[in-house]
Amino acid sequence: MIVKSNWRLANVKTRRETGLDYVIQNINLITPFGKKQLKDLKAFPPGMEAELNEEFDRVEKMITYIKENQKKATQLSEVFMEMKDTTLTVERSRTDILSVVELYEMKSLLLQMRQVLKFTATEDFNIPKAFVLEDTESLLDELDPSGDRLNTFYIYDEFSAKLHELRVKKHDFEILIRKSQKKRREEIRKEYGIQLTPKFDIVVAKSHADYDKILNISDLELVDQDYMSATFQLKLNDEAYAYMGKIEELNGEIEVEEELIRKDLSEKIAQYSDVLLENCTKIGALDLALAKAYFFIERNLTRPEIVAEHVIEFIDGRNLAVEEVVKKKGKEYCPVSLSLRDGVTVITGANMGGKTISLKLAGQVAILAQYGFFVPAVKAKVGLSNYMQMLIGDSQSVERGLSSFGSEMEELKEILDKGEDRSLILVDEIASGTNPTEGTALTKSLVDYLIERPYISLITTHFETVTEREGVVNMQVRGLADCDFVLLGRELQYANRKDRINIISKYMDYRLCKVENEKQVPKDALNIATMLGIDKVIIDGAKKYIK
Repeated sequence: MIVKSNWRLANVKTRRETGLDYVIQNINLITPFGKKQLKDLKAFPPGMEAELNEEFDRVEKMITYIKENQKKATQLSEVFMEMKDTTLTVERSRTDILSVVELYEMKSLLLQMRQVLKFTATEDFNIPKAFVLEDTESLLDELDPSGDRLNTFYIYDEFSAKLHELRVKKHDFEILIRKSQKKRREEIRKEYGIQLTPKFDIVVAKSHADYDKILNISDLELVDQDYMSATFQLKLNDEAYAYMGKIEELNGEIEVEEELIRKDLSEKIAQYSDVLLENCTKIGALDLALAKAYFFIERNLTRPEIVAEHVIEFIDGRNLAVEEVVKKKGKEYCPVSLSLRDGVTVITGANMGGKTISLKLAGQVAILAQYGFFVPAVKAKVGLSNYMQMLIGDSQSVERGLSSFGSEMEELKEILDKGEDRSLILVDEIASGTNPTEGTALTKSLVDYLIERPYISLITTHFETVTEREGVVNMQVRGLADCDFVLLGRELQYANRKDRINIISKYMDYRLCKVENEKQVPKDALNIATMLGIDKVIIDGAKKYIK
């Protein structure tokens, strides 16, 4: 399967309006590698159904892993929390000598990979092989020659016999300097009665009787003072200066040897660079799969059935963003079922009926499945699309100086120009910003255009006559069809204006039903207007115009 390099399933607006962005923002990635993979996430185009099902298989195994090994899954997440993005350091090892800090970063990464490997390589955990890391223990041995496996790094003596010898010599001279200083400190004590600290200094108040005496001791130098006190330090004598010269020479040799060691370690890391980068990719994929699994469990999502035919079907679907809001208000979400195939389906019903939410839900199920996510439904069947776009009101276009209708037409043109086989076109209340006569005509013509093309087209509208065309599937929001108006009237009788809207919403049935009778016209708008106090004369007058 060859995928066009510039292929994109949906534009930014469609990703946002369908809820894909909402899901991505709520997926809890921990590692920088996982976050990068989520940022670069691509949809699976038609022809890659097998690869998409493999992705679903991996996620299902991670769901099982979490449920059966909760403690291990938590420990794995804790390892992820420690990880930093060290890919640039790995790549730098191919051309440069790494610093001590960078070598520490590499040792930390290797220790973390070692821990991850323990959680992924055991067959009992049933982790997909795609997530199992390559063993890098031999490289860790190179950076940790003592084998203590502590998360620290230093240019250890074990790296080089020469380095060890140089450091021993340096240490011997440091001891000689200290002995020389101790000897002079004792001489000063005996000669002047002044006791220096183990650090060979003394702090004395300027008002102290010994201040002038200490000030005139030639072996002491003033190193710090304020208006109340002064600090004196023992000077190095000639013998100590000679030793210091030796130490400086040794420091130069040590620096050269340490650089050779860093060069050698950098080269060894470079030899493993491909393995390390691949392991980082696997960690990112594992992090993403684990985050998906947690999200799917928490939100009660379902694996969709991926089929060859171009269909979108779901039973008891839930718009995730809306469901979250509804639950926060202590209310129960009303799930919706829908079956879409190539052709035009029109959703009709009054405002407050949830038409737009159902439209977005259809897009949400389709786009989530195609991006490798489980879907918010009891059951779902999805055939992959080549193109998926939603036309819905956009305040940003209005802000650019276009009328709502003008911006809508501009966007519609772009959507239709880019349409291709196996497209999913979602249109919300087109032409509602112009006069009803032209709006109805334009919507009918759009239906005529779409019904002749290999698209799944879903349209919401107030223009009821749009559904009269042969071949159009008309889905209607049940709304208040089964409402107990007596009970509803009692609740509304003494409620304030704000509460009335909420009360009516509580009685709304947002499920969709297929309209079989072409003359069936919903009256939810009139019912709602009546309950909100619109004069009976106006309501009765409106009924005369409904045929």
